[in-house]
Amino acid sequence: MTAIHHFQTVKNIIHGPGSLEQLGDKLYLLDTPLKQVVLVTQNAMHRLGVTDKIKAQFARRGIAVHMIDNVEIEPTLENIERVFREDVAPFAPDALIAVGGGSVLDAAKLFAVMLTNDTPLKELLGIDKVSNPGKPMVLVPTTSGTGSEVTPNAIVTLPDEELKIGVVSRHLLPTLVILDPLLTLSLPKAITAATGMDAFTHSLESFISTKANPLSDTFALESMRLIAGSIVEAYQQPDSVRARGDMLLGSMYGGLALTGAGTAAVHALAYPLGGKFHVTHGVANAMLLPHVMAFNLDSCAARLKRAACVCGVALESDSDEVAAGKLIEQIHTWTAILNIPQNLREFNVAEEHLAEMAVAASKVTRLMANNPKVLSLDDIQQLYRRLLP
Repeated sequence: MTAIHHFQTVKNIIHGPGSLEQLGDKLYLLDTPLKQVVLVTQNAMHRLGVTDKIKAQFARRGIAVHMIDNVEIEPTLENIERVFREDVAPFAPDALIAVGGGSVLDAAKLFAVMLTNDTPLKELLGIDKVSNPGKPMVLVPTTSGTGSEVTPNAIVTLPDEELKIGVVSRHLLPTLVILDPLLTLSLPKAITAATGMDAFTHSLESFISTKANPLSDTFALESMRLIAGSIVEAYQQPDSVRARGDMLLGSMYGGLALTGAGTAAVHALAYPLGGKFHVTHGVANAMLLPHVMAFNLDSCAARLKRAACVCGVALESDSDEVAAGKLIEQIHTWTAILNIPQNLREFNVAEEHLAEMAVAASKVTRLMANNPKVLSLDDIQQLYRRLLP
């Protein structure tokens, strides 16, 4: 019997250099009267003059803007709750605009549903626990990595449990997404590298996921093609609008792919690294990706070959195993060119931490279930150990 697949995403997506300038003219798409909005952003957007341009678009339309720039990088549950309590709820916005990286976008998504749901945030952690639609949102990513602008997910850190966990709900999808590559030209090289490899990880994991399907495959393959052809150029020539545009599209397609199929063991193993040792999410994914794919190879070699071919690193005449090996080697090459760390000791991870980390990763069952090969606690420890030379 043919399988049935359910796919959902945002209502409106605008893409192209300078597309942020259309924000004001597209506010009608939110389909609600706007008297005041909250703009969630980060300090870099102030320095670059981006927030001033956004505020001017709203001012011309008589809409008051309350700006928030105190969301932490990879925010904790407490940070989200405090910012909401002190800065968002008192202003009672009609809509939220988020301009920034994945943490900023995720925070805005959570604020939007916290405004319309009385349930404490901690009780929303998990899948489909948000009862009511949130306030309308416009999400504008300034990094090419998380794909958060098109996913129903928002991630928070739980320091006490040394883990990251997500809220997953259709109510976290925004009404409007604007993809303007000009906003990414000033990204530091390290962020370009980490977020770019994060996006590639989303696509590759979605493609080998046990939940992969024709819809998610379409987005995953195009995402990998775009990122493979632009990540090094975006890193080495940061003012390349072509490369930045392809990375932004590739990141979004990766978000669509994971929405349909979900990520897998790489992300599960990355969460304890972020929660306990504060390894940036994209760096953790990039470090783990080639090793987890090598572990998975005998369970998904044909899929890895398709990925290798679309990335231009293997030939159709290659065997599945040879092509998969070429892809894994290419990932190693990218991480070297992009100067992404490959030694967990740089983050104060030691041998005695591995057993506890393995247990924490194994508890991320939502993602582990998507991996094409079952991982034992010993398997997880061995993968971490590869990054302790």
